[in-house]
Amino acid sequence: EDPSLERHFKGHRDAVTSVDFSPNKKQLASGSMDSYLMIWSMKPQMRAYRFVGHKDAVLCVHFSPSGHLVASGSRDKTVRLWITNAKGESTVFKAHTATVRSVHFSSDGQSLVTASDDKTVKVWTVHRQKFLFSLSQHINWVRCARFSPDGRLIVSASDDKTVKLWDKTSRECIHSFCEHGGFVNHVDFHPTGNCIAAGGTDSTVKLWDIRMNRLLQHYQGNSVVNSLSFHPSGNYLVTASNDSTLKILDLLEGRLLYTLHGHQGPATCVAFSRDGDLFASGGSDEQVMVWKTNFDAADYGNVVKPQKYGSTVDGTHGTGSEIDCGIHHKKTKTQDSGRTHEQQEEETSLTNTLEHIMGQLDVLTQTVSILEQRLTLTEDKLKECLENQQKIIQNKTN
Repeated sequence: EDPSLERHFKGHRDAVTSVDFSPNKKQLASGSMDSYLMIWSMKPQMRAYRFVGHKDAVLCVHFSPSGHLVASGSRDKTVRLWITNAKGESTVFKAHTATVRSVHFSSDGQSLVTASDDKTVKVWTVHRQKFLFSLSQHINWVRCARFSPDGRLIVSASDDKTVKLWDKTSRECIHSFCEHGGFVNHVDFHPTGNCIAAGGTDSTVKLWDIRMNRLLQHYQGNSVVNSLSFHPSGNYLVTASNDSTLKILDLLEGRLLYTLHGHQGPATCVAFSRDGDLFASGGSDEQVMVWKTNFDAADYGNVVKPQKYGSTVDGTHGTGSEIDCGIHHKKTKTQDSGRTHEQQEEETSLTNTLEHIMGQLDVLTQTVSILEQRLTLTEDKLKECLENQQKIIQNKTN
């Protein structure tokens, strides 16, 4: 079956800038130029939450791995961490000296990476939002920054036409990819962590093998690429472009698989759900759309075999040779037969319990941070009142 439009959400009052599914697919977050963060329920007839806090456009949103927090970055130079309940409480911190373009949690949920028009990439702790370090070799706005799946690397994309790869431990730039002919709008890691893909204003999508720092595949489109997302299998990539289309690329065969029309005006953002069954898109038409992937599981159940070609969208041959990212996918049932049903159930139960505990810790930490912020505000008001009282007494004395 072809991908199909499942639902569309209306509620934003300006262009949608970013979308992200919660890990359990029950919620979808979106940011907009209207300065609001929206949390949409995937259950029919459930009302959406509009979170108010940012003073300017919300340009990026991302769910934490536990799904209990959403990070958002804004043109107001701040990052907010929201608890995704009806109250919509958040902690806020001034992350940069200019617009925040990108926020992304590490896979363990402990760190947050942000990117900004102040030309820096910064890394923070999620708990208490403590600043850890800054990466500052870009010479223009940084549009996007992402952690690798294992958290050891960071990739960033910039208006200086480069994609930079950083080592999180040494905080050094390992490599700069300079093949783009325009601003690089979006970059992301392949699920294996061995490849990266980037798209930009030169209407291309490029894939590199970061172990050998070489270009694997190159797709030439007809319009600015604003956003992209890897399918969890690693075999497909979806892009959102200014020509209002979403395109699904088959990375195994190095070809364009689908062109999807739905948005009126530029498609600004796109993201697969964590299991790959759905993907969401947002556009300048103020709409959020949810699509069913409909990929056959057999299409991505095996190890990707090296391909001896890599063609571009327009049919010419790309500079890439093979896409062999060392991809090992879901184990087959025969591989799992060594474990008993009881063992599998115990492991699942333990995993669920741990995820629940981590989620509760996230919420507790955020609640403490919110209370701390309120206490600080109360202290400031008390100081102000005391100072005013002292001034009144002094004036009376004089």
